[in-house]
Amino acid sequence: MTLGASSDLSARAARVLFAVLLLGACSAPSVGTALSATPADVLLPVGKTDIVDGRGRFREIYCAVREDHGATLPYDRPCQDSAALWRLPDEPPPTGRPVRLGPSQAGLTVMLVPGLLAECVSELSTLFEDARANLQAQGWRTGTIQTRGRQSSETNAEVVRDALMAMPAEQRVVLVTHSKGTVDSLQALATYPELAGRVVALVSVAGAVNGSPLADAVPTALAELVSGSALLACPPGRGAEAADSLRRSVRLAWLATHELPRGVRTYSLAAYAGPDDMSRVLWPFYRTLAGTEPRNDGMVVAFDAIIPHSTLLGLPNADHLAVAMPFTAAKTPLLAGTLIDHNDSPRSVLLEAALRYVEEDLAAAALRTPSTR
Repeated sequence: MTLGASSDLSARAARVLFAVLLLGACSAPSVGTALSATPADVLLPVGKTDIVDGRGRFREIYCAVREDHGATLPYDRPCQDSAALWRLPDEPPPTGRPVRLGPSQAGLTVMLVPGLLAECVSELSTLFEDARANLQAQGWRTGTIQTRGRQSSETNAEVVRDALMAMPAEQRVVLVTHSKGTVDSLQALATYPELAGRVVALVSVAGAVNGSPLADAVPTALAELVSGSALLACPPGRGAEAADSLRRSVRLAWLATHELPRGVRTYSLAAYAGPDDMSRVLWPFYRTLAGTEPRNDGMVVAFDAIIPHSTLLGLPNADHLAVAMPFTAAKTPLLAGTLIDHNDSPRSVLLEAALRYVEEDLAAAALRTPSTR
């Protein structure tokens, strides 16, 4: 990379971070609390007791992947304690069943759907950028659906729909979504029923399923300023449409009035981290959320990241960026050394383990429901 190109990237990064920090200007004091002393069921709001707890089996798969080849992948962490996945008192025990490793034989295509402002930083980082090579080596096809970084979930649902319908009809797709990308993808599946024949599963990573209190706290005028600012190198939104899509009142009302296609199985990874493992750029947001709920990833509260009726795979010990968006010292040295300074999360093992769980679950569901052909 030339010096000029590096300077351009730094300038773009500064503009995006200015917008992010502007949104976090009003923050509440930090609240200290134990992050691993209470069971996970306190994270689940009333009415979501039908969520399948897959944490025990998911940890088994995660550990098997790590033991087989994952320890050689970037940012290795132990699998048995809370270093990579929070181990809470109510986590189910391991099943004892063997884990199938080796190249995937299911013929699935993994399509990644990024979140808010991701389009604006795509030259600096893309969703699971450092994990895709390992996925491909393990036999999965991968691709990205580039949604609009500052536009509404309705707009992005159409983007997701068009991208999926342009793919060969015989492909079986697993959507892996992050942050607002989860909201956009759920909106697409509920709005366009024709997608149910193409999408077999959705894995949400730190998804803003119930919205975020941060979106409710941002004044409309400030959200409109960031949405329409010419400083960001991505198409502007209309008014405060992106923030509106993440307001809790909007998301909860939407969930109450929409159903997802029954043929699409959903899975949730709900991240959170302590203040010592939170990148500096997220500190103001973490402190605001921690005033009422310390189990947050700096953008989303953990229990707001669980899709109704889904399988809870695990609780990654990572902040909102680290769990899915790599900002490496080689590519963004200024950011990695300053504001995004806790980005060392084992994303490759996490993503592979999630897909192996999905494949196993889909195969079991097929056996329970024999084909009518």
